[in-house]
Amino acid sequence: MALLALAGCSGKDEKPDNPGGAIIRSSQDLNGLRGATLDRPYTMPAATLTDTAGNPFNLVTSTKKPVTLVFFGYTNCPDVCPTVMADVASALTKLDDQVQNQIQMLFITTDPARDTGPVIRKYLDRFDPAFVGLTGSLTSIKDIAKAVGVPVEGMQRLPSGGYEVAHGAQVIGFGKNDKANVLWLSNAAIGDLAHDFGKLVEDNR
Repeated sequence: MALLALAGCSGKDEKPDNPGGAIIRSSQDLNGLRGATLDRPYTMPAATLTDTAGNPFNLVTSTKKPVTLVFFGYTNCPDVCPTVMADVASALTKLDDQVQNQIQMLFITTDPARDTGPVIRKYLDRFDPAFVGLTGSLTSIKDIAKAVGVPVEGMQRLPSGGYEVAHGAQVIGFGKNDKANVLWLSNAAIGDLAHDFGKLVEDNR
């Protein structure tokens, strides 16, 4: 039952925050999921952010589909974020349209200073136009991330004069009860993601 390390876009490993002492178990748990499962589920915070069209988006009341996937990242992330987004998009294409339509993907920026609504929208459209992009104050985003066990460190200056944003790279899967019992690390296989996404839809009918 060792805690799994989480990689941020900085390229270094991050230990996950685990509010409430949630225990992350390895894959192939008894529930049939291939991702890492939680003994104590995370609860979706009832927080409101702003979507890419400038409209308020509440993480509880605006998520209308049975399964919600959440990822924290930023559009200037050089490696991990685009890989995860591409993997999630590829996994969704392996599901029947009817199953895909039961899943909502949320991308919450960890770099609101640069990631405006139009910037996020253009970025997400590269992967799937149905992905929902959200922004807000960095303080609010950090609070939301902490509540679901995702470390977000904020800006780290680079020798080039720019900056990167270290953050946890897990995708978290929530059911219709706004509870998350499973997450996938950035190295999860596309086939495993597709299997688990379909299983979550089945379990949340």
